[in-house]
Amino acid sequence: MALIELSGIERRFLLGDTTVNALAGLNLQIEAGEYVAVMGPSGSGKSTLLNLLGLLDRPNEGTYKLEGRDVTTLSPDEQATVRSTRIGFVFQSFHLVPRLTAAENIALPMTLAGIPAAERNKRVAQALKDFGLENRADHKPDQLSGGQRQRVAIARATIMQPALILADEPTGNLDRHTGEEVVNLLEALNAKGVTLIVVTHDQGMGARSRRQLVMEDGRLKADSQQSAISNLAEISG
Repeated sequence: MALIELSGIERRFLLGDTTVNALAGLNLQIEAGEYVAVMGPSGSGKSTLLNLLGLLDRPNEGTYKLEGRDVTTLSPDEQATVRSTRIGFVFQSFHLVPRLTAAENIALPMTLAGIPAAERNKRVAQALKDFGLENRADHKPDQLSGGQRQRVAIARATIMQPALILADEPTGNLDRHTGEEVVNLLEALNAKGVTLIVVTHDQGMGARSRRQLVMEDGRLKADSQQSAISNLAEISG
């Protein structure tokens, strides 16, 4: 069973009198544990796809199954529960809460999920250690470097032990060295079995993934996995 299964996905937006097909006739399967880069020019549908996968948006048509469950039919509250327990988000602009410390930001998803304080404290302490943030636990975001903020964001994204991490241009606001550190962290999580889907304009980062999806005009223009299967079929044939 695929972790993600999209069938006949259509997402349309009305801009003035014009209908924009942000996603059109999209069919896609992603297995648990994959490392996928979603690429393509601005306006190709990458962010719309990520928002849909993260249950931040709903399709106009089609079905989205996550872990075998049709999540397009869920109520907003049910979707919020799935989002908080099964999906972790890492954004280009970090999206940390300014008034909370690093430790409090990491704990936030568990606080919202009602996890007892003792368990929260234990998991946060381990995350601070895992992400090299032990001496930054009491620092607020404006006291942290860009790389430290992104590490806090990744720790927060993974604290609920999700099946899926969605990363939107995760190195976009970082220098090359710090960006490399952040990619290594995400890849280490993927190596432990977490499915990683990265939206990126960076060809180098895209090349590191094991599967590249190229979007154009809301459609899937290329899928390196399908190309590999076609090549294999031609060789076998």
